[in-house]
Parts: sequence; C-alpha cells; structure tokens
Amino acid sequence: MDSLTQIVLGAACGEAVLGKKIGNKALLFGAIGGTIPDLDVFIGRLFYSNEIQIMAFHRGFMHSFLFAILGCFVFGWITFNLYNSRKRIGTTTQNDWVQLFFWSIFTHPILDSFTPYGTQLFTPFSDYRVAFNTIAVADPAYTIPFLLCMIILMFFNRKRSRRTWWLKAGIVVSSVYLGFTVMNKIYMDSVFKKSFEKEGITFNRFSSQPTILNNILWYGVAESDDEYYLSYYSLLDSKDYTTQIFSLPKSHGILDMSDPNLSLLPWFSNGYYNLKKGKNKEEFIYTDLRYPMLNPKDPNSSVFNFTIYDNNGAWDILPFRGATPNSNDFKVFLERIKGI
Repeated sequence: MDSLTQIVLGAACGEAVLGKKIGNKALLFGAIGGTIPDLDVFIGRLFYSNEIQIMAFHRGFMHSFLFAILGCFVFGWITFNLYNSRKRIGTTTQNDWVQLFFWSIFTHPILDSFTPYGTQLFTPFSDYRVAFNTIAVADPAYTIPFLLCMIILMFFNRKRSRRTWWLKAGIVVSSVYLGFTVMNKIYMDSVFKKSFEKEGITFNRFSSQPTILNNILWYGVAESDDEYYLSYYSLLDSKDYTTQIFSLPKSHGILDMSDPNLSLLPWFSNGYYNLKKGKNKEEFIYTDLRYPMLNPKDPNSSVFNFTIYDNNGAWDILPFRGATPNSNDFKVFLERIKGI
C-alpha cells in the first residue's frame, strides 16, 4: 500500500513490541521498519539499468517472507548495538529489536498482498505474485482511523493502560475494515460474473478490484480468446448487476513478447494487458488492464500505461504515461461511485 499506510502499520508494530519500554521511540523505529521493504524502489536501480527489470524487482525479495526473517536479525542487531549505550544500557534486549523489525517488516508485504499490484512473498523460491485484490493501493478508510489512533496514543505515558487501548483500537478498526474488503471482494466477484453472463459474454477468466481511494466502486475485467470486457459496479447501484460493459479487442500480436525483458510485463500484469502502436515506429503503448480507467465511461482513459521502446538494442519502458486526470474525469468518477 502507500507509504503513509505502511508507516502507520509499522509504527503500531513498534508500539506493540517496545512501547512499554521506550515509549514514542518505539513508534519511530517501527515506522522505519515498516518502510524498509519499499526501499527496493531505490535499491533496484543499483542492480539494474533497465526500467522493466527495476519494476519487476519492486515487491520482490525485499517483500518476501525470507527477507523478513533474515532482515529482522540484521536490523535488530544493528539497532540494539547503537541504542544500548549510556543511560539506555539494559533498557532493551537484542531480542526486543529483532521482534520489532520482524513484525514491522513482515506485516508490510502481508498488507501489500491484499492490493492488486501483487507481492512476491515466496521469493527466491517462487516468483508468484500474491494479489488478493481486496483493497486499493491507497484507501483513506483504512489509513486515517489507524493514523488517528497512533497519534492519540502518543500523548499518553508509555505505562498507561489507555495507551494500549488506543493501540488495540487502531489495530482492530483497521483489521475489521480489511476484513470488510475481503467480504466485499467475494460479493463483487459474484456481481461481475452474473453481469457478464447476463450479457451473454463467454469468458475464460475475470478479475475484479476496487477503484482508487475507496472500496465502494469496483472495476471488473473479463478475458475471452479475442477480447477483454471492462465494467464497473458500485455498492450504491440500484441493481445487483451492471450493464455498463465495454469491449476491447485483444492486440497482443503486434509485438513478440517472448523477449526476456518484454516477457516480464505480462507476468507483472497477470496476463491482463493490451498493446497499441506508439507515435514512433519502434514504440508501443502497453496498457495494464488490471487497473481501471480514470473515466468510467471512457475505455481509452486507462491509468496504467507504459511506452515500450528499443533502448540501444534492448527493450525498455518509460515511466507511467497514463491519461492525465482532469476535472471532468474526476466528476464522472465521483458520480459513478454514487451509483446508477
């Protein structure tokens, strides 16, 4: 999920492990631990120069179970030896710090796996991307109540029971909401399946996910042999199915994706993608169809686009070049959330 959410979750882990011993400093160190996995965005650039490989590295090893197990001992040992000096000698143990970094690092990829982006929890043993598709990468309904609870507890003495109460409140409220998104996902899958079948659409598979910043408006994509079918459904819709379905012809054949670099893109998108010619002869636009359009009424306003180009004999991509949001797109988006 977004950086703020991971900071809040990491801070809660720090508080749970060391809050009673070191007070608000536990929140700080937990927040640092919760941020560590996302440093792969920068570390990937130390190992790779190709943007496709850099993108594939993100949510890879540093988001795996193995990294959490190994990393907690490394960061725990370093932090303990730096912290355990002068007046602080004996106030904490090395095991305390190992536990703090284990939970703050471990919970980061677990939460990420509920988003559509996908997380390689089992690297290096498998490159399978775990993606439950229940919550958007950024969802204020999850983050804000959790954040408020963490802020409030900071004003209580570390030994006060009220501080523990606010910690538990933040964890419970956020967990209940996450549970709601799982149940909502199950319901939305049934809605989209019913909607596609009601329209006589034969598909091989389909996927659904919430749109950005909410869990009310959902996006579904179904795949057949020759086409994709894109649709939206809001919890506030008056019917238990949707007829707002767009068809999009597949165009996978315009570029050979078997190249070692290019093959990473369909893997990244779980096979939900499309291609079209770019402005220049050697450029192609790659659209990740797992992610919804900016404008629910415009199937060409996909937000997750890459420009594929020949970079001195090696296929590479430019950073995101999705449709630019405008006031009309945002207005249509908000209206669609309200239901039809």
